[in-house]
Amino acid sequence: MTTTRPVVGRRAIEVLLQAELPRAAADRRLVLVDAAYEARGRETEFGLRIDGRTHWIRVSDQDSVLGITDAWQRHRAEAKPDRTDVLVVTGQVPADQLGWDLRAHAVRHHPLAVDRADIVKQLFGAADLDTRMAGERWLLDALLEAEPVDGWPRVGAVLTRDRAVRTLIAARLGVGDTTDDTLDLDADTLFTWSRNAAGPARFAALPTAERDGIGEWLALTVGPAAPTLLALAADGRGTDALPLGALASAALSSTAAEAAGFALGTLFGSALASFDALRPFANAATGVLSRWIARAEDGGPQRTAARDRVLDVLDRADHLATDARLSPLIGADRLLPSGYRARLRTLASLLDGPAAPAEAALRELTGHQLSGLYSESTETARTAVRLVRWLRTPLAEIESVTQGVRAHVASSGWADLAVGVLAEGETSRDPAVAHAYQRLIGAVRARRTGLDEAFARRLARWTGNACQQAPGGALLIEDVLAQAAAPLARDGGRPLILVLDGMSADVAVQLAGELDRRVWTEVVPKPSEGGRTARQAAVAMLPSVTRTSRTSLLCGQPAEGGQDRERAGFGTFWKKRHRGAHLFHKGGFEGPPGHRLAPELLQALATDDIVAVVVNTIDDALSDGREGARGRWSLGDIAKLTDLLNAARDYGRPVVLVSDHGHVVDRTPRGQQPPAVEGAEGARWRTGTPGDGEIEVAGPRVRTPGGRAVLPWREDLRYTARQAGYHGGASLAEVTVPVITLVPSADQVPAGWTLLPIEDIAPDWWRGSDEHAPATPASVPGTTAGRTRRQKPEPQSEGIFAVPGQGSLGERTVQSAPYKAQREFVRLAPADRAVAAVLDALLTAGGKLSPGAVATAAQAATGKSQRNPERFATVLERLLNIDGYPVLQLVESGRTVQLDKALLAEQFLGDPT
Repeated sequence: MTTTRPVVGRRAIEVLLQAELPRAAADRRLVLVDAAYEARGRETEFGLRIDGRTHWIRVSDQDSVLGITDAWQRHRAEAKPDRTDVLVVTGQVPADQLGWDLRAHAVRHHPLAVDRADIVKQLFGAADLDTRMAGERWLLDALLEAEPVDGWPRVGAVLTRDRAVRTLIAARLGVGDTTDDTLDLDADTLFTWSRNAAGPARFAALPTAERDGIGEWLALTVGPAAPTLLALAADGRGTDALPLGALASAALSSTAAEAAGFALGTLFGSALASFDALRPFANAATGVLSRWIARAEDGGPQRTAARDRVLDVLDRADHLATDARLSPLIGADRLLPSGYRARLRTLASLLDGPAAPAEAALRELTGHQLSGLYSESTETARTAVRLVRWLRTPLAEIESVTQGVRAHVASSGWADLAVGVLAEGETSRDPAVAHAYQRLIGAVRARRTGLDEAFARRLARWTGNACQQAPGGALLIEDVLAQAAAPLARDGGRPLILVLDGMSADVAVQLAGELDRRVWTEVVPKPSEGGRTARQAAVAMLPSVTRTSRTSLLCGQPAEGGQDRERAGFGTFWKKRHRGAHLFHKGGFEGPPGHRLAPELLQALATDDIVAVVVNTIDDALSDGREGARGRWSLGDIAKLTDLLNAARDYGRPVVLVSDHGHVVDRTPRGQQPPAVEGAEGARWRTGTPGDGEIEVAGPRVRTPGGRAVLPWREDLRYTARQAGYHGGASLAEVTVPVITLVPSADQVPAGWTLLPIEDIAPDWWRGSDEHAPATPASVPGTTAGRTRRQKPEPQSEGIFAVPGQGSLGERTVQSAPYKAQREFVRLAPADRAVAAVLDALLTAGGKLSPGAVATAAQAATGKSQRNPERFATVLERLLNIDGYPVLQLVESGRTVQLDKALLAEQFLGDPT
């Protein structure tokens, strides 16, 4: 019977010689090997260093005794005396046919057996091998063939099968490093590897037995998705593994799963062993993509690259679906871009109707896994739904100018902000969505036009007699210094007054929303009993232009003029209050090269004087077209605003952020010309007789020759050449002056003022039903909650409401023995009533409130002002977090106080629920 000899390559011969020659006699120059050589039919020569000497090796594969004898004789005749020449003979000749005339010259006098396991063991420097490897010829052959130039890593005692396969995969497929004994192989690693065409191509080029062996091992290590992925790689389609996995997930979750699965089968082809393999492959792929999406949403320097990686995969999946006519069957899938676009179109189709269906569609859109990566599109859609809610929210009649400007800062100005966002356009460039947004903008503008008309009629009547001595309950622009800045200057306070020329209410909302609430606390005058804390709003001088309104603001009285008049009036106002003052205009506060701010400004900030800076960025933008390109503003868009705020913080100065007037944006069609009217004096004011969309105003606050002017209240009216925006008219956006007051430390809150909780800033329609409304602090007899009280629900058996005879959950907590014991160890612990009110307010709000709202709840319960909300929240943490359990904690970088209701009940009331 013929015995099949193993086939060996050069590396196996080298290892055999390195083991045998050092132990052989010096004259032994013949090595007989009981194996066939891989290069059959030709001789191979190479040099091999052993023990510091180079041996010249000739390998000859022979199938007869005569051939072996002839090869040996030729070798002896050609051997050079000055070097060590060795002949290695391989072949199919049985050992018992070799005579002693040959065997006498051979190392060990007989053919040497080739044990692949021993050779692998030597290559890795191992004392032993995993016993499972002995019968795996594919693995041993692959390890011999794939050895790197600098050799395999030395492993020491035992070469395990897992280490051997991991090392082989690193060398063959380029996954990891051959020297790393802790190579982590998981679905993420494997799918990432598949994205580079070189890796799958290397796998496809491997021998079938090796591919099968690696596939079986990966199936056990990585999971059941590995065989399908590798089958795609072997089929030359490895780069489509992730896109196909995403499509598989979409097909399996489709309402037409059977038809979708059939179409999917044509995409996978022979790579899909069975449909049973589809689910684990889809799960693994979507798991990888979900983790990639999370990394892309985390931000950081790699965010763009991570986002592009995800979208490249999913756009390819959509392309494959289109080619296979699969798209109609997978609909609004929650992972594919086409699914996001389908959900967005559904939402857009509902914007003309009630708010509830649009809100439901928004929840579907935000539930899509790409909503975070398409953040701008998602936020635009959320803004559209906000406007739908605003359109469905009843509007209070404008009963006075005071009420009109306050309502504009509190609500309709937010609608203007939302319109600006929608007007920028939809990033997906979907015509159906764009048309829906356009219709929505039209509906909002129509409603806003009604508000402007009603306000303008009130303004015309009010202006006839309004003045500083009789403001009619309004905060006048000329009284802002006295009523907003002067209180901050009491007791040596040093406010920095930042006048953002042309800042309308919608811009103020955006800028204030970006402020770091860990640094700045917004404060407002305390409301009257039963009222709600709210931002201040002043009324601009008329016409609402810089020459009159800004000058009146800075002089503290009705005035008009330029910078010199403003400087003189500003100094006089503060001199009457025994304070020095400095006013910096454009060109005076910007620093020279190498400086962020002018040294003169920094010197003024270092004194005890009052400092004001006029920033013209917004007003300048109205003439250069900036608003027409982008309606949103950020702190970084305003020249030096961030530097000014940082300087105020560093010098411990409170800040008054105020404008002199607002503005309207030109959204009229291109080419529309201004009407031919008499007496045009500015873009938005003139003299003469009022026409459609205009009012005539007259009185002490109308700073024109004769004290009369015609002002348009319609935003689409102008009397001069087209610009990005205009001011001077009688619309709410122009006449309303937002006033934002900020303190860097809670001990700088003026007497009679209070914190403005974040929850009190945005209108209810902006938040919507899926966001927590502001909590109403628990009512305490004899105290005022600082806002309109709500009807208290009937007592319940659990939750935040009172249990008969026991009180609310907050009250029961402060009455518990664990709380009383913990209170003994907390220095300056707040009153029990304050803690109970805070807990109940947090529970009413769903477990989260800003530190300001928490402080307001405590103040409402005790009447004692909490001047540092963050410090107060920190004391509550020490009071409630027994043994470090996070019952209450500051999260989101200190911007939110979060309460764990279940843990609160367990720690203090012994209720594990």
